[in-house]
Amino acid sequence: MHSVNNAEAALDVRLPLPILLLVRTKKRYFIPPAVGLKGRREENPEAKARAAGIVFRQEYFERPINIASTAGIFDPYIPPEGDARLSTLSKEGLKQRGEQIRQSAASQLAIRKIKEQDSQFSTKDFAERAQEIFIEAHSALTQFNKEKLHSLVTERCYPEMTRGNRYKTICWRFIESLEPPRVVHARCPDMVTKGNLYGQVTVRMHSRQTLAIYDRFGRLMLGSEEQPKDVLEYLVIERHLANPYGRWRLHGKIVPSWAPAKDPVIKTVMIPGPELKPGEEFDTLNYEVPKPKAVQWSK
Repeated sequence: MHSVNNAEAALDVRLPLPILLLVRTKKRYFIPPAVGLKGRREENPEAKARAAGIVFRQEYFERPINIASTAGIFDPYIPPEGDARLSTLSKEGLKQRGEQIRQSAASQLAIRKIKEQDSQFSTKDFAERAQEIFIEAHSALTQFNKEKLHSLVTERCYPEMTRGNRYKTICWRFIESLEPPRVVHARCPDMVTKGNLYGQVTVRMHSRQTLAIYDRFGRLMLGSEEQPKDVLEYLVIERHLANPYGRWRLHGKIVPSWAPAKDPVIKTVMIPGPELKPGEEFDTLNYEVPKPKAVQWSK
């Protein structure tokens, strides 16, 4: 009897339970299109959602703005051609005189608004103050002092002054003033709301400066450190008058249409040379720089 029970127990073999293993298959980079969608037009998802009774959320394309400064120059000053060298008896001189009278009337109203917000503003002292801001801003630019430059120029003027200056060396120096700076134009516009006022004052500055720009290889690109030049500039100084902690900062320059063209920039380019063998130096070769071939252009 015991032998029969032992034989039945030996035959009662229990198989192991199945084990489920998660294995990731090969990622498919191409998903074939569904069948029957080749000739079907794409449906409007918004119309489909409305038909199903679902409220389609409206998308707003918003762009952040900065109210610490304006995005441009309001009613810019138009410098007279020749800058007071024309006679007032000539036809062009009479036109310029009439334009100056029209602009000066609007400037007086703007100066009155600025004085209501800034009690210390004075056109006599402001021109010297604007020249100091100009000198400090350009000195900070040559030293690449970003923190100081942000406190002296507006958010519109900063990228215009720093664009393209990477890997370059700027040597700038203010020598003297040929004429005392003076206020020639003023505007007091508002933005967003009626009481959000901005003051923009244009200052005429005639000075002598030196400018030299070197590239990353130390080669001169523009200007000269020894040869000074007489520069006539029209600076626009702006302040957010609604902000009690605002300050006057350099906002831009007005370049007249009759101004002479700028000097061309000398760029350093690489000229392909000969292929050197191991152990061979370029100085030992009598290599001549190839000249460009003449090309006949047909009209």
